[in-house]
Amino acid sequence: MATDDERQAYIDAMARARGYVLDYHKVMAKADFETLMAANALIESVYLRQRALDRRTKELIFITTLTVMRAGKGHIQSHIRAALDLGVTPQEILEAIEITLPEAGVVAFQVGFEAWREIVGAEGIEPTVTVFEGGSGVS
Repeated sequence: MATDDERQAYIDAMARARGYVLDYHKVMAKADFETLMAANALIESVYLRQRALDRRTKELIFITTLTVMRAGKGHIQSHIRAALDLGVTPQEILEAIEITLPEAGVVAFQVGFEAWREIVGAEGIEPTVTVFEGGSGVS
């Protein structure tokens, strides 16, 4: 059985390797450390280890797939932040999210778009004409 110090060291190592940890990582470190380590071993193999795809590309793929799956905004944002830290531009991230439109549709796109907009601080252009509260209801 792992000690509290070992669990803390593991979470800290995850944060250094990934650039983030999710809430479920933190809870699993305490609730079921062995399963967290097993799940993380898979992530280390396909995501963190340098293979044919570089980390920037992997982050864009994560952002796109999480958007398609309509993952929680915080999860998508953790990968947007990681991508930005790796030098991916806001425009590159937006284009990756836009790829979701043809296959997953507007609803999935809006999940990723909102996560992106909050992180990069993107602002829109307000109409100068009167509109109904919340827009027209047409996507």
